[in-house]
Amino acid sequence: MAEAIAFDLALELITKLSSFTLSQIGLWWNFKDDLDDLKSTVSTIKAVILDAEERSATSQLVKDWLEKLKDVLYDADDLLDDFSTEALPTDLLGGNRLAKKVRLLFSSSGRKIKTIRDRLISIGSEAKVFNLVERDRPMETSFMTKKSQLTHSFKDKIIGRGDDKAALLKLVLEFESEENVYIIPIVGFGGLGKTALAQFVYNDETVENHFELMMWVCVSDVFDVKIIVENMIKSATGKAPDQNLEMDQLQKQLREKIGGKKYLLVLDDIWNDEWKKWVSLKELLVGGAKGSRIIVTTRSSKVAKVTSKCQPYVLKGLSDNDAWSLFKEIAFEQRSADSTDSGFVEIGKLILKRCCGVPLVIRTIAGTLSSKETKSEWLSFKDNELARISQNEGEILPTLKLSYDHLSSHLKHCFAYCRLYPKNHEIDVRTLVQFWIAQGFVKQLNPIERSFFQEVVEGDLMDEMRCKMHDLMHDLAKSVAGMESSIIDLNTFASNGGEKCRHISINPALIPLFKGKKLRTLLRYPNKFSPNLSKETWDLIIANCRCLRVLDLHSLGSQMISPSIDKLKHLRYLDLSYNLRLKSLPKSICEIQNLLALKLDGCIRLEELPKEIGKLVNLTHIGCKDCFRLTHMPRGIEKLTSLETLSMFVVDKDGGGADLSELRLLNNLRGELRIRNLGFVKNAEEEFKAANLKEKQHLRSLVLEWNADIDDEDDEDDDEKSLEDLQPHPNLKELCIRGWRGDAKFPSWLSLLTNLVYMRIYRGNFKQVPSFVQFPCLKGLEIYDCTKLEYMDDNSPKGSQGEPQSFFPSLKHLLLFNCPNMKSWWRTTKPIDDDSNEDDTTVMGTSTMAFPCLSSLEIENCPLTFMPLYPSLNEDLMLSNTSSRPLKQTIKMNINANAPSTSTSSLPLSKLKSFNVHNIEGLDTRTLDECLQHLASLKRLTIRDCKEVDLEGMQWEPLKNLSHLKIDDILKLVSLPIWLQHLVQLKILKIHNCNGLRSLLLVFQHLTFLEEFEVKDCKELELSGAGIQIFQDHTSLRSLWLQNIPKCRHLPEWLQHLTNLQRLYLVNLPNLTSLPDEMRCLTSLEYLQIREIPQLEERCRKDIGADWRKIAHIPNIRLIQKGIGERH
Repeated sequence: MAEAIAFDLALELITKLSSFTLSQIGLWWNFKDDLDDLKSTVSTIKAVILDAEERSATSQLVKDWLEKLKDVLYDADDLLDDFSTEALPTDLLGGNRLAKKVRLLFSSSGRKIKTIRDRLISIGSEAKVFNLVERDRPMETSFMTKKSQLTHSFKDKIIGRGDDKAALLKLVLEFESEENVYIIPIVGFGGLGKTALAQFVYNDETVENHFELMMWVCVSDVFDVKIIVENMIKSATGKAPDQNLEMDQLQKQLREKIGGKKYLLVLDDIWNDEWKKWVSLKELLVGGAKGSRIIVTTRSSKVAKVTSKCQPYVLKGLSDNDAWSLFKEIAFEQRSADSTDSGFVEIGKLILKRCCGVPLVIRTIAGTLSSKETKSEWLSFKDNELARISQNEGEILPTLKLSYDHLSSHLKHCFAYCRLYPKNHEIDVRTLVQFWIAQGFVKQLNPIERSFFQEVVEGDLMDEMRCKMHDLMHDLAKSVAGMESSIIDLNTFASNGGEKCRHISINPALIPLFKGKKLRTLLRYPNKFSPNLSKETWDLIIANCRCLRVLDLHSLGSQMISPSIDKLKHLRYLDLSYNLRLKSLPKSICEIQNLLALKLDGCIRLEELPKEIGKLVNLTHIGCKDCFRLTHMPRGIEKLTSLETLSMFVVDKDGGGADLSELRLLNNLRGELRIRNLGFVKNAEEEFKAANLKEKQHLRSLVLEWNADIDDEDDEDDDEKSLEDLQPHPNLKELCIRGWRGDAKFPSWLSLLTNLVYMRIYRGNFKQVPSFVQFPCLKGLEIYDCTKLEYMDDNSPKGSQGEPQSFFPSLKHLLLFNCPNMKSWWRTTKPIDDDSNEDDTTVMGTSTMAFPCLSSLEIENCPLTFMPLYPSLNEDLMLSNTSSRPLKQTIKMNINANAPSTSTSSLPLSKLKSFNVHNIEGLDTRTLDECLQHLASLKRLTIRDCKEVDLEGMQWEPLKNLSHLKIDDILKLVSLPIWLQHLVQLKILKIHNCNGLRSLLLVFQHLTFLEEFEVKDCKELELSGAGIQIFQDHTSLRSLWLQNIPKCRHLPEWLQHLTNLQRLYLVNLPNLTSLPDEMRCLTSLEYLQIREIPQLEERCRKDIGADWRKIAHIPNIRLIQKGIGERH
């Protein structure tokens, strides 16, 4: 990458040397002639750099010459950066202090400039032997030149893999294997789309419904079983396991998660071909139920043989027709007319032959050609660059490098910089672009080149973007970066820790050992175990890394930041986020005049920002999200007019900090702005206007937060008037209003926010919210603790709401929590308590107002009797302390009049996955039973405190997909309904607070997939006795919890059949006096907890208790008595 860097450095130096400021400094300190001479020398050398770049591909001498040139240009850039820093306005540093610093620097400047010029002249003379030709910068040919090309990512539709997908689906879903866990390797060289094909299968709806558990783990070069297990647990649970767990503890967690379950695991990009290493992982995976599958993707047939006995699925290149479809889609996107031009087509197909059907190569080459406007350019590309590339199958890196060669110089920097991320790392794109800006590669946050990346995931607010690099693109980035950029860990320290490094991502523990002194980037290596950063390490960084532009030391447990940090005067980006013990920052941080980004997110103990932060006039980002102990913002923040990120603004209770008027000119703010403690504002109307929120057109999210601890009723009138003055710009995507204590009216401007995607309202005093009915983009609406709210819409159900398709056209999620006075969605003259037509559902045709695409609905403590219906729900329905009427009306709807009456897919709520019903007025057995007949897709069901419901009288056959059932506080429940035997997929059963329950009967012999069984607070339940046999010899039960069952005098005999039981919890069983001998039959038991059973405590004492011999085989035993725990 030296050649690309050299050209851009030279160009940047010429720009700096031409600046008025530097010219004035030169005149004042008598070295302007030296600056002019340096500019002339750099210009002369710059003229031949492009030719040198091209020749360096075939000449090591030219490549070495460029390396030497680059080093001198870096030194020159640092010197000019010093000049620019010290020449900042006097009022920022203080006059006397500035004069002293300037004298020290500029008195020797002429000599330093001459030294650099002499070095450049010497290097320039060496170039004469190469006969380099002067060339201007080539015409911009980067992928970024056309905005539409930003749509190309590896998450687009997959072309030409339908047959491959069908073949794999047969192996995954239909193939009968003798082994419970069957392993399917997908083999093919890089770029063929193995990962994309695996994703194609993994995301198939049939596959998702077929498996109980699905996991995806990127393995890549390093085959570390512990890391793989951690990532499997994270994929299965959505949460990373505790970092301090040992391997045996992780194994237990994994076995608990996959044991007895039919799972699908994808192990992507495996390189390990050592049998022993693979077996050590495979042994942990064999506990799945029959039908489990592991898909392995690899480039190596040897790896495929090691991982599986079966024949691998060998992926081939695309067919000619499919390859042309993909090529044409990308190369001709901007000019559809040319896709039929015989000249372009002929050349394109000749070029395509060299792509060998490899999708990655096709995408990359087509993307390069899409920016070339003429046939002659296409022909030149085919006959020159492409012709020089060898055509060996599997060796596609040289072909991919052609796309790199055709990037503009600054984008070459950007691409190579991505080498600092490990393979398969999920990249935060906004952070990456800030790195690029800090290094001077780009000037501002423009759309990035997505063709670098394998997956691009955007948030709904379009201000979050995360992505991954294709592993071959990562290989290319590593190749072109050379020794310039390195990831340094224990395995690579010796080879990558040299003086030539300018950019490193490093394990923090190795920082004291690193000897390089010309670093421009120091990133914390993204491993999980990082030491606290000592004072000595800070001193080393400051002493040895004076050229740093980017310093990322997040999540290191730092308590202090070195007061000498201002010596890093070139620093542009400083990340100290998630240092949880950090309480304060040194005031010297305000002397880093070049600082662009200061990241402090998650520093939960940080009490204040530096008082003189206003001196950092170049700051564009202050990240202080979740810095909850900040009590105010420092005065002078208004000077930071370039700010694009200010996560949080805290109003000072005592008035000593910045007031809201300091936000007035900060109109470049983007992302989220959270304003806290608005109740402390003294002159609300004036200050709220002064905040000038309506001019902040780039803001995507605004949180307006009043104080939860203020009860001063005198300020309510002020609040009522002032909220109108907090009007945001109509571009806003997300608005949250929390704790506003004004009266019943909302501000008029809310109706203007038609771009809203999410709206959240907490703790308000108003009686009505504005109508959001026709907000075209609104996806989420949440209202919490609005105790005076009476209705949502001023119209009647048949009022001015327009056509059904305009009624909440995009709403996916609705939550209404604790609004006890909201009896109707609409303001209506009909008395709400008139129940004469409570069950009148005769007018249930298409004219009934209903949410057209609602996926999730939660209503709690809201007595809603009239509201729009919700037949399309396909995720969650949670109803608690509300009316049953809307539910009754919804299940009687005919949502698809054209569908056959026998089709369950045409029934309302037929796609619902989770249903939680609690204390619903008017919900009886017949209504709930009728509702359950619709829920063919239901996975989770909770029935709680439904006084009129008798589960015995219900039909459970339609719930064949139910995996989780909780029955809580059902007074009429005497025995478990025999109909539960139809729940053949049930995994978890919980029964709580059913004091009438006397027997569990024999339904359990049919629940062969049950893994967790929990019984709590059932005072009449008999678990043991003559003829009671709940579990038979075959059971998959893994966890059993028995709590507060007074009639449990002995653990039941059927316990001995639970040979797969791993966890047993015995809690508050007052009449249980001993453990049975059958405990020794529980050979798989790994954890036993006995809590609040004092009579068992002595009997279970290690080695000496009467029952110890019955449980001594259990690895983890915990006795807990009134909050005091004892482990064995």
